[in-house]
Amino acid sequence: MKFTSLFLCILFGMFASISNAQMDASVLKDIESIENQVIDWRHYFHQNPELSNREFKTAERIAEHLASLGLEVTTGVAKTGVVALLQGENPGKVVALRADIDALPVTERNDLPFKSEVITTFLGQETGVMHACGHDTHTAILMGVASVLSQHKDKINGTVKFIFQPAEEGPPPGEEGGAKLMIKEGVLSKPDVDAIFGLHINSGTPVGTIKYKPGGTMAAVERFVVNVQGKQTHGSAPWAGVDPIYISAKIIDGFQSIISRESPLVEEAAVITVGKITSGVRFNIIPESAELIGTVRTLNPQMREMIIKRMTEMAADIAKAYGGTATIEWQNNTVVTYNDPALTAQMIPTLQSVAGEDKVVLTKASTGGEDFSYFQEEVPGFYFFLGGMTPGTSEAFPHHTPDFMIDDDGMLLGVKAMTQLTLDYLNAQ
Repeated sequence: MKFTSLFLCILFGMFASISNAQMDASVLKDIESIENQVIDWRHYFHQNPELSNREFKTAERIAEHLASLGLEVTTGVAKTGVVALLQGENPGKVVALRADIDALPVTERNDLPFKSEVITTFLGQETGVMHACGHDTHTAILMGVASVLSQHKDKINGTVKFIFQPAEEGPPPGEEGGAKLMIKEGVLSKPDVDAIFGLHINSGTPVGTIKYKPGGTMAAVERFVVNVQGKQTHGSAPWAGVDPIYISAKIIDGFQSIISRESPLVEEAAVITVGKITSGVRFNIIPESAELIGTVRTLNPQMREMIIKRMTEMAADIAKAYGGTATIEWQNNTVVTYNDPALTAQMIPTLQSVAGEDKVVLTKASTGGEDFSYFQEEVPGFYFFLGGMTPGTSEAFPHHTPDFMIDDDGMLLGVKAMTQLTLDYLNAQ
């Protein structure tokens, strides 16, 4: 029954006649006239990136713009977030539009006139700071949407809540932040939000294309820390100690067998990645301990439970087999990003009307993660992917890398899509 309902929702979204209104000519004119301003904003944020919970200048720039539009602006939400309300001339529902505003500890390699030169210290290490995931474009797009909609209050039946969210990439250790903290502080109330929309630009999708998926579209994300304890000794006499680095290698190898031999990958994808290993101080000393830090990505609750259980068991058992000990600390970063099937079906004709039916593509789930998912736990939400790759490009660098690149031409469609989604949702009969 669940599969049938989802299938019908997909059919409705793909093949139903487009009942949503086509974009008003005056709205379209205003969107096109603001494109250069949106690009300028994007360049500013790209050149001046700030890490999670430290987006002070970014928030200031956003708030100044929203206030200039006459919106009701609240700052300092979830530390550095900005929220603004736009009241339409007619009563109706409340729709929230969300953009994430934080950057990453990545040193940019691109040769751009607006390249980031920012250097900071992150977890004790000097690093560059870069919008290596496209949050600069998300911020600029939503500022553009606010500009356009504020000029067309007469076309809005209801209220628009603009949410500029910090710390999507995760707050620093020991701090709260992101969507969870925004929700905790009441961002979805006063007034109560009926639905929420968000987008993510994608470096591997051509400009002009929009991708979406009903139901689970991005993975639940866990962060784990494995603490391995051995026995220190001289590097020339390994038999006199217990090598935590050797044990760590065996644990990492064992973890991958959980994916390749124990996970039913025909049902959903799953990933275990160790992204950081810390151990030792000198070439000829076998150290006393080692630390492994990584992530687990799952799209199925049962697979998530199984993987966490097996990793916990396996780390301890492997370490014991080699004379050491190992424990795992777990931290849940996001839940599954779940697009409400009915809302998705309702809004697909809108995306088709602004991008063209052949440019709105049903896609498969991603093992990336998004804390937009926490908003979707509270209210129906729709999250889609916007093309940011120059058409004809042979190589697109992944997100979170020094060479990540987004084409400015992709942002105009983002403004059109978010603007029309808002109007069509609020004005639906």
